[in-house]
Amino acid sequence: MIDKGKNNILMRWLRLKRRIMTFLLILISVVVIVAVAYIIFSVKDSNIEVTDSTTVEITPSQIESIRAIGEWEFLTVNDEELVDTIDKGFFRDKELIRIYYGTLRFGIDLRRTAPQWIEVKDSVVNVLLPKIILLDRDFIDETRTKPFFESGTWTSTDREMLYKKAYRQMYDRCYTLSNIRTAEDNAKREFTRLLNSMGFKNVIVSFEKQ
Repeated sequence: MIDKGKNNILMRWLRLKRRIMTFLLILISVVVIVAVAYIIFSVKDSNIEVTDSTTVEITPSQIESIRAIGEWEFLTVNDEELVDTIDKGFFRDKELIRIYYGTLRFGIDLRRTAPQWIEVKDSVVNVLLPKIILLDRDFIDETRTKPFFESGTWTSTDREMLYKKAYRQMYDRCYTLSNIRTAEDNAKREFTRLLNSMGFKNVIVSFEKQ
């Protein structure tokens, strides 16, 4: 049988222990509340302005500096055409054969950009480029034109007709959808690289319809 005196001592000890635990819990709560309040008021009083670091803006001056590039070449295609013409005569035929060399430069003219051609939406820079064109329509280098075979007499008009024939053949051979797509891919890569170097990470480049 437990002695009543010991039992009383035990009960007093348990009550004291509960009071101590309650006091400690209250003290910890007060410390936490004071600490949180201090942090809140410290931040408020320091006038710190928190901004969204992902916000992306491109200024009109930056857009204009890009537009000022003007013509930008993205693909060069070299070609040569062997072109002939035959004039059948009563006694004998005459023939003119020449080799023409040309360089077709595919690119864009940024001076032809549409209004709002660069826009920012949801931190993404959207670029609408003008369609791929031939930057130089006089792509045949006549200083490199070589006679391959010539018989009979030919006028300057005859030679001009042969030049136009070579021009059309070279244009049809080189100004293809495949070359246009290659130039577009090169333009996308170079334009993305340019804007990345200016600090814009997310870039989407598209083109006006051909």
